[in-house]
Amino acid sequence: MNLIIDIGNTKIKASLFQDGKLMHTLNSDQTDTEFVQEITDHYNITHAIVSSVREFPFDLMDLLYWKTKSTFFFDMDLPVPIDNLYASKNTLGYDRLAACIGANAIYPRKNILVIDAGTAITFDFVNCKGQYEGGCISPGLSMRFKALNQFTKKLPLLSLNENYHLIGKNTEEAITGGVQNGIIFEIDSYITNLKSQYTDLEVLLTGGDAKFLHKNTNNNSSYEPNVLAIGLNHILDFNISKPSNNK
Repeated sequence: MNLIIDIGNTKIKASLFQDGKLMHTLNSDQTDTEFVQEITDHYNITHAIVSSVREFPFDLMDLLYWKTKSTFFFDMDLPVPIDNLYASKNTLGYDRLAACIGANAIYPRKNILVIDAGTAITFDFVNCKGQYEGGCISPGLSMRFKALNQFTKKLPLLSLNENYHLIGKNTEEAITGGVQNGIIFEIDSYITNLKSQYTDLEVLLTGGDAKFLHKNTNNNSSYEPNVLAIGLNHILDFNISKPSNNK
């Protein structure tokens, strides 16, 4: 069984794959090593990969080296199963690349736009040759709400609201409609423009706000909350086949 560890700023997420199929997802506020120790005690983990936005997790990696046949840390030195054509590879977020690898596994030999709607919204393109070309980064929903609050004296801090309008009848409705419609229009326009170049384009949404945006945008798209884990699992399987890279 493969163990996928994604360490975020505040939480750690684990995904368990068997023969390429996602079996379980687990989240925790525990320390990294405590959380993973419980998983390895309960499941027969043979291979693992770790991705982290924090500092290198030395203790966690030592634990996994001891518990598994092979463990990898995802950085730009680790081989991946698609070609990375990004000009500044060292500045590319690992989550963006992993999500594109996951999307490419779901839609092989397709032109794909991956939209990850989190704190920031990232638009990333993988062509039908399995090449990551790049994309765009835009402020996410929460960032836009915070910006209106922090950079003005009177506007309140609001958050995602399923009940929003095209024409706001008061200040709260105006902010909610402005932020949420603005992102929806942005996504729809981006997809429309890219589809003018790639008529067979597949669009995949992921991230914390993706479910709301998937429901409210006009273009056909798929919603896949686990595309990052799927991508990391494919990176893991790709490297398991390279014995010289193990551990």
